[in-house]
Amino acid sequence: MRITRCVRMRALSAILAICLSGASAGLLGQTKKLTTAEAKDHIGEQATVCGKVASTRYAATTRGKPTFLNLDKAYPSQVFTVLIWGDSREKFGTPEEKYRDKQICVTGKITEYRSGPEIVVSDPQNIEIEK
Repeated sequence: MRITRCVRMRALSAILAICLSGASAGLLGQTKKLTTAEAKDHIGEQATVCGKVASTRYAATTRGKPTFLNLDKAYPSQVFTVLIWGDSREKFGTPEEKYRDKQICVTGKITEYRSGPEIVVSDPQNIEIEK
């Protein structure tokens, strides 16, 4: 009897894991695609935001060594910002050069910083250069 319960519990756990992984894959496929102007109305949501990199800056001497990719308008009038912290920068190479003047789509959680929308990115797979 005890072995049967254990086997049932393991089977239920395996089924649950399969269902949950399928649900997350489905949710990832349903990520909203937004313009930079629309992003401000979606703070706190997971989405894909697309725009042209109008200016970039690697602040090597600033705490956290951030890299900023400002979309659609140059700093300080940027519509949307992509932020790459220094501890993730190595994965991107030189993002301020790689993405400059490119049309990109970035996927992640939209947050607000100083009244502007942004996505913090730590994986290059979350930024796609559009052709």
